[in-house]
Amino acid sequence: MNEVNVLEEMNGLRCQLTWFLKRFEDCITYRRNRGHLRTYVEGQLSALPRKSVEPMALAAGTPPRTLQEFLENYSWDHEAVRRRVQQLVAKGHADANAIALIDETSFSKKGNKTAGVQRQWCGSRGKQDNCVMTVHLGYAAGGFHALVDSDLYLPKETWHEDRERCRAAHIPDHVVYRPKWRIALELLDRAMQNGVHCKFLVADEFYGGVPDFRDEVAQRGLLYVLEVPRSVAGWVDTTSLEKRCAQGCIPHPKRVSTLWKRGGPCWQHFHVKNTDKGPEVWDARVVRFIPGPNGIPREQCWLIVARHVLTGEMKYFLSNATADTAPEVLLHVAFSRWHIERLFEDGKSHIGLDHFEVRNYQPVIRHLILSMLSLLFLVEQTHRLREKKPPLDGAPSPGSYRSAA
Repeated sequence: MNEVNVLEEMNGLRCQLTWFLKRFEDCITYRRNRGHLRTYVEGQLSALPRKSVEPMALAAGTPPRTLQEFLENYSWDHEAVRRRVQQLVAKGHADANAIALIDETSFSKKGNKTAGVQRQWCGSRGKQDNCVMTVHLGYAAGGFHALVDSDLYLPKETWHEDRERCRAAHIPDHVVYRPKWRIALELLDRAMQNGVHCKFLVADEFYGGVPDFRDEVAQRGLLYVLEVPRSVAGWVDTTSLEKRCAQGCIPHPKRVSTLWKRGGPCWQHFHVKNTDKGPEVWDARVVRFIPGPNGIPREQCWLIVARHVLTGEMKYFLSNATADTAPEVLLHVAFSRWHIERLFEDGKSHIGLDHFEVRNYQPVIRHLILSMLSLLFLVEQTHRLREKKPPLDGAPSPGSYRSAA
């Protein structure tokens, strides 16, 4: 692309951003605050190496304190901005086979003043560290994906039970400890109320290993394909189990990691996605299964046992999809978590999702919401510009997952 085209594209993006932000004007009453919104979003979309308040404000010729007050105290409806992001995704990217993506991420922080901070496992550092944890809901439809909701995890002992510490960080009294899987359900409910509808839901084993989480997702009418720990136990001989249960003799459930030590269903090869290192292929066994928490049989579901053909890595998934669901569909959904991993990667590397330096609760929440807004604009514009170029080799689109056998 030559210099003239680059300038035209940059001017076009400025116009696109102006049009995009107009959709949020009714969420921000005062014209001054609309200007601060643009400053913040432009800063997140800029090439600045550090996208915290001070460098973004200085680059825009705005006093840093002003942008800090925009996050901290100025009057604008960040909940309405959150709703509008969800409504835009629901309206502009509706898909009958859309996938809800649940995951969490961490932000390394110094000191003990930032709302929710404590020493815990920090995934971004790969070790125990002082960090803040947030839970997120992503949305994937075709080649499109976006973050549609986020919330702060409030640790129980170090924060929830110390309300004085909470008040010092301006955490409202109604914000209390909830397990991460419960936060995930709240995010899902909020998005559904604003028109975001998904057919499937995926999450890692931290969420999939909680039977109550699986049950509540199913109650909301979604088909889940959830990774579960290798310790999950149950029965694959479903016909025999039903007969023995009727006789009052329930056999001991087996852990999914110990099934088929010898023999078992045939492995099928599945091309999961393309990567920079080439195609990623997994072997899979897909069978009907009855999970048995505490040795008590529950409803039948699908068990997917997947083995990476090169590394031998094992993954286990449960799904409440109907009995006639094709294995290709289950594998496609199971391995769609790369979407939210990419969103975290893009959010941290491109818009400064992890660059916030605010401490109090409201500015942290506002930063998360504005980051979703900025990331939505970035994703939509990336797709628009890619339409002008030959498609790049990447992850297969929904429905294109296929058996390699």
